[in-house]
Amino acid sequence: MKKEVLVLVFSNLKHDARVMRQVSFLAKNHHVTLVCFDADPMTNVDLVRIQQTKLTLTRKAIMSAALLLRQYSLAYRLFHEYEADLKERLSNKKFDLVVANDIDTLPLAFALKGKAKLIFDAHEYAPRHFENNLTWRIFFQRFYIYLCRKFIPETNAMLTVGQGLAYEYEKNFGVKPVIITNAARQHAIEPSAMVPDKIRLIHHGIANPSRRLELMIEMMGYLDERFSLDLMLMTSNYASAQTRAYIESLKANAAKDARIKILPSVTSTAVVATINRYDMGVFLLPPVNFNYANTLPNKLFDFIQARLGIAIGPTPEMAAIVNQYQNGVVSADFTPKSLAAKLNSLTAADVARFKAQSAKAALVLNAERNEMIFNDLLVKIENA
Repeated sequence: MKKEVLVLVFSNLKHDARVMRQVSFLAKNHHVTLVCFDADPMTNVDLVRIQQTKLTLTRKAIMSAALLLRQYSLAYRLFHEYEADLKERLSNKKFDLVVANDIDTLPLAFALKGKAKLIFDAHEYAPRHFENNLTWRIFFQRFYIYLCRKFIPETNAMLTVGQGLAYEYEKNFGVKPVIITNAARQHAIEPSAMVPDKIRLIHHGIANPSRRLELMIEMMGYLDERFSLDLMLMTSNYASAQTRAYIESLKANAAKDARIKILPSVTSTAVVATINRYDMGVFLLPPVNFNYANTLPNKLFDFIQARLGIAIGPTPEMAAIVNQYQNGVVSADFTPKSLAAKLNSLTAADVARFKAQSAKAALVLNAERNEMIFNDLLVKIENA
């Protein structure tokens, strides 16, 4: 029987591939109400847009005080002021299932769910999200621990993206998440042809200072002339002045090497087709916090679906996939010189072989496999 499903996420779904896949799974058999900042229209989905809360200096000051004084309910309302508005806008609906994406939506999900079952999808490990930032630790770490302790045990099921995060949630909050990876949908495409004496590298994703994207630019200084690097970078409309300055610094560094280009982002649904023309996807992410050390990101699976070879640092869960499918190289450490050494050793035949191996992996590591896991979970929840 078709169910009424509410999906909550505080993001723009034009650049949020995970939630887009989640909605597409649900909309095949159910009617979905999607609450988010923005998204393209979808069949069988009612889109309810909300405006990201603007934090004035006064609001920031009150929220900071509330966090320090552990007045977490007040802090949450100041940061995510949506409950009254959404209760009014959704007053004519009764939901059978609510899916809350990331910890910030979970209190709101409980406020709106009525008698519905509730699934929590943790895209990150919230209590250690930006633990490398002292200000975040002072103001937000205890807040997120509080949210996890209060709400996670009350959910009907929980999802997360990889094994490292799943272990940490189970250890600290007593709930064993089901793993739904960030795998992209299966694409019926072939690896692009190699260009003689060229190896075309691509990186795509959010431009955030903590991701140390400048390391991949630095890496180009150690690579021979066969290599070029394109960076397709996305930034939020609400990006801080620090983030915008960081992007400008990346552009300035990239301008020093004609082999490096910084390109605008594309929508999440267009990524795989766009990057298929490259040879290798590259991602060098130092483990500056728990989530980075345990990341298993969209981009890895995008590289695979685009039939690219892969060049990464020794991040455990990503490295395990590359080693299993023999579709790329893993550097000895997280330095640009180390990854460059691995890349310089490659022949065109090596790269072509990696691309062919990714084509095989793409038949296994895809959203269609995850959809079966997701649908099995829905059945278990319904019958519980």
